[in-house]
Amino acid sequence: MLSPDSLKRIDREIAKYPAGRAQSAVIAALAIAQDEKGWLSTETIDFVASYLSLPSILVYEVATFYEMYNMRPVGNKITICTNLPCALHGAAQAAVHLKQSLGIDFDETTADGSFTLKQGECFGACGDAPVLLVDNKRLCSWMSNDKIDELIAELRAKAN
Repeated sequence: MLSPDSLKRIDREIAKYPAGRAQSAVIAALAIAQDEKGWLSTETIDFVASYLSLPSILVYEVATFYEMYNMRPVGNKITICTNLPCALHGAAQAAVHLKQSLGIDFDETTADGSFTLKQGECFGACGDAPVLLVDNKRLCSWMSNDKIDELIAELRAKAN
């Protein structure tokens, strides 16, 4: 279900904990699986649970609790922090611009599947507001409308 490389990465995470404590590696194992598959299907979550010798429900609880996990296929996931400090520094306007530029609302994916827009809570970069998180890995700071347009163009170019 997962590539040998992903399984090696999961094994390295498991090795960080005492024997019998594979549950501690759930978050990392799900992230590794999502990196490979793009999202976490039922089959992928069940596989991770089996690989870690854990009940599936325990892994589902983690996967559905954290926003970083995609429970359905997504495009380039753009998450904008809309917490109060960011909102006071232009995040609300940036969110409006993102919605208009992409033609979608929060928790929607563009018709071509290229982008998914999410609303987030505090990325710990209030001084850099407004901030966006791209695919859970890349933090973009001081996002003016022009910078948002450049980011969308860059992500579109990478997809083609």
